[in-house]
Amino acid sequence: MNGQHTPQSFDRVLSSMCTEPHPAARTAAERFLATNPGDPATYGTVAELESRAVDLLCTVVDHPAGGPEHGYLTSGGTEANLQAVRAARNLASGDDVNVVAPESAHFSFRKAAAMLEVELRTVPLDRDHRADPEAVSAAVDENTALVVGVAGSTEYGRVDPIPDLCAIAHEADARMHVDAAWGGFVLPFRDVSWTFADAPIDTMTIDPHKFGRAVVPAGGLVVREPATLDALAIETPYLETHAQATVTGTRSGAGVAGAVAAMEELWPDGYRETAARCQRNAEWLAAAFSDRGYEVVDPSLPIVAASITTPTFEKLRSAGWKIARTERGELRIVCMPHVTRDALEAFLADLDRIAGSNGKRRRADG
Repeated sequence: MNGQHTPQSFDRVLSSMCTEPHPAARTAAERFLATNPGDPATYGTVAELESRAVDLLCTVVDHPAGGPEHGYLTSGGTEANLQAVRAARNLASGDDVNVVAPESAHFSFRKAAAMLEVELRTVPLDRDHRADPEAVSAAVDENTALVVGVAGSTEYGRVDPIPDLCAIAHEADARMHVDAAWGGFVLPFRDVSWTFADAPIDTMTIDPHKFGRAVVPAGGLVVREPATLDALAIETPYLETHAQATVTGTRSGAGVAGAVAAMEELWPDGYRETAARCQRNAEWLAAAFSDRGYEVVDPSLPIVAASITTPTFEKLRSAGWKIARTERGELRIVCMPHVTRDALEAFLADLDRIAGSNGKRRRADG
């Protein structure tokens, strides 16, 4: 690699749902760079680590059984969501199937619907940006193969009413999937229903490489019943292992090893402390926006959305801040573990300078 290229610093990254990996994850990943959990009979050690990773993920999501037959480590949330849709399609009784998801569902479901040639029906949210059970119920029919709920939405950090959605899905003989890719390592420390213990959900996405502080790539798919993975499997005749349920063949041993190391190091107390610190930062930032007169969406999880003008947003980007917008146009900041209070204070100082407020209260920036 050219010696002039170095990894980008996270110091001014405020929009990403990935973060600096834990040092233990980094060390473990480096030891398994050349291993392939996609061929477990050949790479037995990393296969054992993947079994441990799935066990740990089952603990995080309150799975009633646990064990390696209840999931695998994916490349990320997109692959896990794709697999949930694929399993539902494969297990459906007919060919003309649809998936019902809230408008807050991750864009990976649009990819999955296009790739798998299934209909995606998106339904409106309630006033708190959560899935509306009545709208979901109205969209479900005899061809619905899957209902999707989000546990930690990417724009506002909201948790859908998972037990209600699960009841709607199963009443229609459909499967229930929960996308907790980002929220899965924060929600265990909140009083909210989202796990396998809270409802008979069928599949769940949860990503160690987000709040779990594993190295990239390390996503996760957890299934209630092993038959779900059986429905995804194909024969792999030239490998030592003769069947494979995953999308990719070669997979990241580094991601698996890093995920195990991070979870063993941080579950549960380290994650609890990190989630609390990030939530404090989000609430502090939301209050700071409000004090300046900006409209703010209440951060129930560590995501802050505030209304600023496009010129101000673009000038903040030009100042080096890595920020993003919601679909409605609000500034969106994700208070990940690498986001410090000092960084947020520096960001606000630039906002004040750019908006011309000099720290004074105002109703809008422009």
